[in-house]
Formats: sequence, structure tokens, C-alpha cells
Amino acid sequence: MKNGFSDYKLSSDLLKALDKLCYTQPTEVQKQVIPAALQQKDLVVKSQTGSGKTAAFGIPLCELVEWEENKPQALVLTPTRELAAQIKEDLTNIGRFKRIKAAAIYGKQPFERQKTELKQKTHIVAGTPGRVLDHIEKGTFPLEKLRFLIIDEADEMLNMGFIDQVAAIMEELPKERISMLFSATLPDDVEKLCDKYMNDPVQIEIKASGLTTSDIDHSLITVSEDDKFSLAKAVTVIENPDSCILFCRTQERVDLLERKLSRAGYPCGKIHGGLVQEDRFSVMDDFKKGAFRYLIATDVAARGIDIDNVSLVINYDLPLEKESYVHRTGRTGRAGKKGKAITFAVPNEERMTAEIEDYIGFAIRRTDAPTHEETAAAKPAFEEKRTSKPVMKKDKSAQLNKGIMKLYFNGGKKKKIRAVDFVGTISNLPGITADDIGIISIQENVSYVDILNGKGPSVLKAMKTTTVKGKLLKVHEAKK
Repeated sequence: MKNGFSDYKLSSDLLKALDKLCYTQPTEVQKQVIPAALQQKDLVVKSQTGSGKTAAFGIPLCELVEWEENKPQALVLTPTRELAAQIKEDLTNIGRFKRIKAAAIYGKQPFERQKTELKQKTHIVAGTPGRVLDHIEKGTFPLEKLRFLIIDEADEMLNMGFIDQVAAIMEELPKERISMLFSATLPDDVEKLCDKYMNDPVQIEIKASGLTTSDIDHSLITVSEDDKFSLAKAVTVIENPDSCILFCRTQERVDLLERKLSRAGYPCGKIHGGLVQEDRFSVMDDFKKGAFRYLIATDVAARGIDIDNVSLVINYDLPLEKESYVHRTGRTGRAGKKGKAITFAVPNEERMTAEIEDYIGFAIRRTDAPTHEETAAAKPAFEEKRTSKPVMKKDKSAQLNKGIMKLYFNGGKKKKIRAVDFVGTISNLPGITADDIGIISIQENVSYVDILNGKGPSVLKAMKTTTVKGKLLKVHEAKK
């Protein structure tokens, strides 16, 4: 695999996971970041959203952390909860065969539950600045073994007012550490952060053509506020997308558009900051799987939406901040695929449009609304797709997670049981090696062990009569 991931001298555990995740060729940002990160250099990386950043830092992190160490060795700071959860999932998948334990900590989730998780063996923590700082101040996030800090989407941290919290966290971390910062743009305050807290960082810039990728076809239609909804229907009929996100300015407008589209028979869902976190996650999950085609969202939700095949983004409302235009439209044209971004602008929004064009460095092509004839001609194909049963998309990690069984044991820290005790016991069973053991999570009174390679049933059977550290534990398959 020339110029593949095997050129980076990664451990076989990581290469095996990357292969199962269908990561074949490194993206541009991965080619530049992985070798420098493996040499443990401080990095400042300017790169578009959707360019493969998570794996660019995730692969070196999973390679460099030591499995034996129980306390967190790496911290990834992100601006949104969705992104923290997404990164945790990606790192768990990349580190699956090395048994890397990642945790996500963010607000609006019970503090106590996170405190318990941080007490267990955890290699990498992904979190939002406010909640991470909270844990550090309360002494529930042990920092003494922390060697790596990643700041993701730094410009967005600044926009959302988190930059002071990020600086406060950096003050608390061990001085001897590797820091890497990723950002689509590098505003002055982000530059200052780098100067103050980083050690002669290597500057890496991934040139995109302007601020957005050349894989996106941008266009703009001028429309009155009253005609936006009928225009949205006409555009979706003509484009007939497999997967589409419509962005609105406020939560109320998202709710209203979602109601109107639902009534018109569109399979859709909505996501904004006013929804409880569990609902946000389940909507995102369904959209990723393809359970519905149309997602209506606010800018808050634009971050952390990492879906490879959104073919169309509609700016139903022009964004209030020019940076948001890049983040919204960056949800399409990802991972080398082509995408379309269509913006609706009301006649008095010329100045905002000009600011956006000035910022992205090119004029957005003006087009006319589809005619009634064009819409009528496209309607049969649209109706056929609208009423057809959705084709559920395969999750990238499905291949990886096939053949994994999670076992529950009724013993944990109180019985003085450690991860190495499970590894020692289970790998001594006939036909089982340490390679068949996945992530191990030890809590006060219970433990969970992932058994890989389809060997779960035989381990389950054997462990019913095998002791761990001299104790016979109850064991069964963990509930999903």
C-alpha cells in the first residue's frame, strides 16, 4: 500500500482498524500532520472542515498513548457536544484493537457520571471547554499523566466565546506536553494563544481553493420572504437530493420549516440548541443512517455534523456571520465527493451577501428560481424517491464492530480487579489470545469487556467456570 497508512510505521493494531474502517489513502491534512505528530512536535494546522482532521490527530494519539497507563494521557477540546461525541467515537474505532478507552465530557450531562468515568482507566478525553474546566477545578480530572493537548476548531471556540476557558485549561495542564491546534482560519486571538502556550510549533496549511473546497457548486437565488417555502419545495424537486440540510437562522424558524415540510410529506428531522442532548444525538444518528433525507438545522448544529454524503445544503436564511457560510456549506462536498450549496437571499440582504463573497474570495453565481415547467417535469422522479423506503446507510464502523460481544462481569474495583487481570485470565483460555480482547471498562462493582473476532460466545461459556484473581464472577452478555 504505497503512500498508504502503512508507510507511517504504525502498530499492527492500528493498521488493522484503519483497514476495517476503509481508510485507504491518507488525505492531504493526514499526510502532513501524521508524520509530524508522531515525532511529537507542537503543530498549528490551518485546514478546512471535512478534510479528515480527526483521523489526522486521532491516529497519532492512538499510536502514542500507552495502554498500561490508567490516567488520561490526551485531551481533545472541541466547541460543541456533538463534536466531542463524534471524536470519542472516531478515536474508539481507530484504537479498537489497541483497546484505547476514550471518554466524552460536556455540559447538560450528569457531572457525577462523568466523574465516575474519569476515575476509571481512560486514555483520551474529548470535551467542551466549560465542562472540562469544571472537572479540572473540582479535581475530578487527573492531569498528572497528560501529555497531549488537541484544540479542534479553534476559530469556532473564539466565535462561541470559549477562548478564555481554553487558555485557563492550558494554564492548568502539565508544561511538558505536546500541543496541536486545528482551525479553518487563524484570527489574532488564536495566534496569541499559540504564541503563549506552544513551543515553536510547526505551521501546516492545507490550501483549499479559497475558504471552501472546489468540490462544492455555490449558487444564490433572490427571493421574497413570503416565497421562500415554495422556492424550497421547487429546488428540492429539481435537485431531488439523497440527503439535504436546510439551515435557518433561529430555533423558531427551524421548528416552523420542519412543520411545513412534514405537512408537505417530506421525510425530515430537526436539530437546534433548544432540543435536549439525547434528542440531538438520536436525530443526528437517524440522519446519518439515512432514516430521513431532509435535516433542518441552526448554525449551532452545523458543527459536529460529520456525514460523508450530504449532496445538497440550502441556506434557507442567509447566515448572520460570514464564517457560518463556510461551516454550513462545508457539510457537503466532503471526503472528495461533489456537493451543491444553494443560498436564498431576500432583496435587502445584498450587503450581507457582499460580505460573505468578500470573505470567501469569490462571487456566488446568481441563478433564477426553477420555472413551473421545470418543476413539473422533475416531479415524478422526486415523488418516486420521496415515497420510496429509505435505504439505510452502512455505518463506517459496522465492519469494525462486527463480531464484537460485550461481556458483563459483576466485579470491579472494590474486588481489586484490574484490566490486566481480565487480559491475563481470558487470553489463557483455549483458542483465545490477547488480540481477541477489546476495550475493558472497570467500574466500582462491575466490569465490561469487549470480546472481538466472533469469539464472544466461547469466552462467555468458559468464564462461567473460570475465576478472575481467584474469584468466580457472574458473567453474561451486556445489555445493548
